[in-house]
Amino acid sequence: MVKLTNFAQYGGCAGKIGPAVLSRVLHQLPKQINDKLLVGLETSDDAGVYQLDDNTALVQTVDFFSPVVDDPYTFGQIAAANSLSDIYAMGGTPLTALNIVGFPICSLGPDVLADILRGGFDKVAEAGVVIVGGHTVDNPEPKYGLSITGIVRPSRVWTNAGAKPGDVLILTKALGTGILATAVKAEMFPLGAAAAIQSMIMLNRAAADVARTFTIDACTDITGFGLLGHTYELAAASGVQVELYSHLLPFLPEAADAATMGLVPAGAYANRDYLTQVTFDDDVPQNIRDLCYDPQTSGGLLFSVSGSEADSLVVKLKNQGIVHATIIGRVQAWGKGDIRIRS
Repeated sequence: MVKLTNFAQYGGCAGKIGPAVLSRVLHQLPKQINDKLLVGLETSDDAGVYQLDDNTALVQTVDFFSPVVDDPYTFGQIAAANSLSDIYAMGGTPLTALNIVGFPICSLGPDVLADILRGGFDKVAEAGVVIVGGHTVDNPEPKYGLSITGIVRPSRVWTNAGAKPGDVLILTKALGTGILATAVKAEMFPLGAAAAIQSMIMLNRAAADVARTFTIDACTDITGFGLLGHTYELAAASGVQVELYSHLLPFLPEAADAATMGLVPAGAYANRDYLTQVTFDDDVPQNIRDLCYDPQTSGGLLFSVSGSEADSLVVKLKNQGIVHATIIGRVQAWGKGDIRIRS
């Protein structure tokens, strides 16, 4: 078998520009004013939403990155699941996909590229989505992802800007993919690596389908900026302050042990340096702090939901096979995006 790279050579969502740089760049762009644009760049949301008529809006996103696993087919699956997640995080239904490929055809050959695309095709088909085309360029390092278009009712759009004091925060996947990727590069923690792969190829479709039967005040998915980075985006966009409870956070097998050994990707440190609004209780262990900053690939959905509905939502998620669905915190009050992690 031809290998693309050592597992997670790049640590989580490889090639992602850090949050500090991205924020600086986006603030230099002019604001768009269009009555049809329901969700744009301003709140760092997961996808754009453009209204077509009273009943239908387009949801559009794009994501691609370098390999995070050795196997080309599995890499294709993960990249597709990761791209589709942004549509689910907006409450949308994905419909079509375009492949985006950078590939060193002379060194890796067409069969490896075919395996990557086949992995993406099968995962997209699992989601009921049609691939309608794409674009490829010759590139020294393989990169793959998709641009996804979906639809959503304008009145049912989920954004990251609607969380309210009293809401409960629910996470649907366990954390630790970036740290376990780094561990496998060091040929350690194979059990955790296998669990990370299964988590990354799992669609967020079922979680979104269950959540649509509840009143979701805000939603985002947890990817390259880690749990705390994306929670901050939700809290800042909503104008609230949040508490998370470290003892309730779900972690992949062996992730905490790998973090204890210092197998932490560079992206986690970039996330930490950017997030000055985060404070930890003194007795939260360092390995748990690192996992909170850990960049995730194809992570779970984070829901902000009324406290009266939270327990029922968790039960229904678990009944649909979302075994790591967990209440991890609460929206405490109105604020400016501050996050406190309690022990």
